[in-house]
Amino acid sequence: MPKPHRAQDSGRQHPSPMALAPLALIVALAAGAPAPARAQDAAVVAGSAAADFNIAAGPLAPALRQLASTAGIMLTFTAEQTEGKQTAGVNGKYSAIDALARLLAGSGLEAVRVDTGAFVLRVDRRRESGAAEAATLPVVTVTGASAADSTTEGTQSYTTASMSTATRLNLSMRETPQSVTVITRQRIQDQGLATVNDVVQTATGLTFRRFGPERASFYSRGMYVDNIMYDGLPVGLDSSNLSQDLLATDMAIYDRVEIVRGATGLVQGAGNPSAAINLVRKRPTAEPQVSLSASAGNWDRYRAELDASGPLSKDGSLRGRAVVATQDYGSYKRGESSDGQIFYGILEKDLGASTTLTLSGLHQENRLHGNGFTGLPVGRDGSDLGLPRSTSYANDWEHWNKTTNSAFAGLDHRFGNGWRTHLSAYYAQAEVDMEGHYLSYSMPTGRYSQLGARNAHKEKQSSVDLYANGPFDLLGRTHELVLGASYRNVDFDGNSRQGLVLNSNLDLYNFDPSAVPDPNIPLRDWMDANITQQSVYATTRLNLADRLKLILGGRLDWFDYKDTVNTYPNFAANTPSVSAHNRYSINNQLTKYAGLIYDLNAQHSVYVSYTDIFKPQNYLDASNNLLDPVVGKNYEVGIKGEYFDGALNASAALFRMDQKNRAFRSTDQSQCAGYPTVACYSAAGEVRSQGVEFEVQGAITPNWQVSLGYTVAIARYRKDANPNNVGELFDTDTPRHLFKMSTMYRLSGALQGWRVGGSIYHQDSIYNQGATSGVPFRISQGGYTVTDLVVGWQATPKLDMQLNINNVFDKKYYNALSGSVGFPSNVYGDPRNMMLTARYQF
Repeated sequence: MPKPHRAQDSGRQHPSPMALAPLALIVALAAGAPAPARAQDAAVVAGSAAADFNIAAGPLAPALRQLASTAGIMLTFTAEQTEGKQTAGVNGKYSAIDALARLLAGSGLEAVRVDTGAFVLRVDRRRESGAAEAATLPVVTVTGASAADSTTEGTQSYTTASMSTATRLNLSMRETPQSVTVITRQRIQDQGLATVNDVVQTATGLTFRRFGPERASFYSRGMYVDNIMYDGLPVGLDSSNLSQDLLATDMAIYDRVEIVRGATGLVQGAGNPSAAINLVRKRPTAEPQVSLSASAGNWDRYRAELDASGPLSKDGSLRGRAVVATQDYGSYKRGESSDGQIFYGILEKDLGASTTLTLSGLHQENRLHGNGFTGLPVGRDGSDLGLPRSTSYANDWEHWNKTTNSAFAGLDHRFGNGWRTHLSAYYAQAEVDMEGHYLSYSMPTGRYSQLGARNAHKEKQSSVDLYANGPFDLLGRTHELVLGASYRNVDFDGNSRQGLVLNSNLDLYNFDPSAVPDPNIPLRDWMDANITQQSVYATTRLNLADRLKLILGGRLDWFDYKDTVNTYPNFAANTPSVSAHNRYSINNQLTKYAGLIYDLNAQHSVYVSYTDIFKPQNYLDASNNLLDPVVGKNYEVGIKGEYFDGALNASAALFRMDQKNRAFRSTDQSQCAGYPTVACYSAAGEVRSQGVEFEVQGAITPNWQVSLGYTVAIARYRKDANPNNVGELFDTDTPRHLFKMSTMYRLSGALQGWRVGGSIYHQDSIYNQGATSGVPFRISQGGYTVTDLVVGWQATPKLDMQLNINNVFDKKYYNALSGSVGFPSNVYGDPRNMMLTARYQF
């Protein structure tokens, strides 16, 4: 594997991947030349034979998919056409044509058979007399013979028909040779998932861990998640160590979250073999819809949300959507409160029958008052001090304010030969301004000190992706191909000042938040960083046999990193700052992907997959030298099931990940050359994470949705400079056993309109241990279970009421643990709380 090198030492020129993008698209389009015509006799008469249908009342989209599967026909429709629509179902023996008519009764839609024998949906012209000249809406969903619709809004489902996050191929969960999860719009609404942090907390195999009250990190299978994706475009979370703060987002604007666990280098490039978390935005709808919701909860928490969508032109070629949300929250912590707003708008314009332009923008503000930089202290030996959950050592002037502005543009063109090209671009500019405290413990004196810190950072991230995908014929079979190129850039400007002593002998049990006036800490330039990554990639799905599919993929990356870091001896020193400059690059890094899927029968498939990954590092060792990149290999084997025409998905998987050179924060930071201002890390040698995962998601019955997942992931040292580490756990404060379940049941009969559900979260014990100044410590949290309940009532066809009760049994636990006694950061999980929401659909 190529080693990182200083940019000035390299005189060799490498081809730019962006220069190769046009060539990739030309090859893609050439491969997508129209295939020879096939016999269509069977298609012409499709739909005339009678079949037995047993389709229950409910959302229209899944009912249409079930009908197409039962009748053996090809049926195309858009997500906008079916969004929010219900059907009375169809039962009995009918031709497909008659069954479609019954299923669509009252929907304002009709099914029309085209020359190929397939069926398409359009506005019922008998009801829209003036629509004689109207053209069929652009086809985005093909049910029964091709790609399925992945939009989850309006389906009331806990699963989806398809997703493309793993390979950019639009595949069902069963066809994807990795562990995948979707958090649907219905589940977001049922569980009251307000932020991406809440989504991670409820998703199978993922861990949400706080570092201090506000900052958060995500983990999967024992590994840190260092990228998040917006509509398939990756955005880094670790470029500045604060990107998680800068890019936090509200879930009001998203249709779903697609999650792929394991190595995802094929779609993300550089990163850890942990997970891809892809947030997919809400899109405009073809039919007008407006909803208004208001929520109120204990601790004086209030929230309001408006979501309006629909056509903006007579012919429906221009569609728009706007989401506005505002909230004002109190807290269970003394003196803490927050407020924020989000504004989201998106436009879609059909430039023709085959071309769609998308433009969207987002503005989000979050203001937090009375929040410290870190968490709660522990005893000298790491023991729990038993502090009340309301404890806060924040002064009255402390604040943590964040602002994010982002824009997205997409251009999609569909060719007549089944090929498609897609260009998308994302830009985000975020700022954080905080002034707060952190705690420090002195072993010699046994005292806690409170110190002040100020940060004011700006970050810009941009991402562009261009790809083409479609079918091609080879050896008498039809296969699929994706060719693409991407570009990513991160520009970070960080200003910071830390170390001002606010109180040298803090009384943990008698704290006065008004005793220390605002010090108005002056800022200094801390770090400027710029990261660029350029890539070309290809994926193909080969139809080796009727039951056997092979997915192969490869990605070439060019990676460049540079920064300037300024350090200072201490807060009061007048000596000049010390500047460190780092720059390194990696060229022609190849990431590989392979997956083999075999269909055992109509419901079950087995699979095996392999991928490798690289992760450039900007961490320093104890001698201030850059660590080598992380390298690793990921293996997975499993079985998947798809039931009730895709309404329920299940999977079981075994996985193993081997890594070397992965950074791990040194326990004794006093040995670092840059101590105490610059942290140091060590290469962990080789670490193996392996385990097993089980998951079920979707409908057990038409009225019962469930998501259930159990994960065992254990990461241990296999090789290390310290032989005592071999065989030991690698990251002890990440849980090794995770069980998560969410469910919702809609009652029938006399109680129709009511629904009940809830969720259960369980993890095993976690801990950190070591020694500070020769004094051993162990900071631990035992295994715990948290239970939530939900009760909903559809009061009228337009008014819905829902009560969420979280942590019903008021379990007291730590969501995150301090890494050492000297820098305490224990954070409690939320106590029992309730939120009542009223939602009105106009």
